[in-house]
Amino acid sequence: MAFLEKDTFTTIIDCTPLISIDLLIEDKHGQILLGYRNNRPAQGYWFVPGGRILKSESMDNAFKRLTLAELGTEFSRGQAEFLGPYEHFYEDFVFGEGISTHYVVLGYKIICDIDINTLPNAQHGKYKWFTKQEMLSSDTVHKHSKWYIE
Repeated sequence: MAFLEKDTFTTIIDCTPLISIDLLIEDKHGQILLGYRNNRPAQGYWFVPGGRILKSESMDNAFKRLTLAELGTEFSRGQAEFLGPYEHFYEDFVFGEGISTHYVVLGYKIICDIDINTLPNAQHGKYKWFTKQEMLSSDTVHKHSKWYIE
């Protein structure tokens, strides 16, 4: 698996959907883990952890990599409940504006307790546990994250 050069990745984003995995993390109290997005798209919103599947990477390996990178703990797909496929559309892209982003997202739910003080901050600057009602009523929780509990 290789990471793409900026120009190549920009062309791909402009021409085709990306495939990703989103992680709905629920604790034993029924609260949902959200991170405040550092990066585009969805920058400045509370959003579920997740990320894209890389070329030549199996879904199982992507799931393990993404859970480790986003949660600091590796989980397998067998430990999660598949929520279904979703489509996310954004007017911007990771490098700025002028190109829209289209994701085909595989949503998964994991029930576990995580110490938010130990989570990585590459994609999310801070983390918070939300009740489902708080998620649905907040203007700062992105609509795509709300879809997983509606």
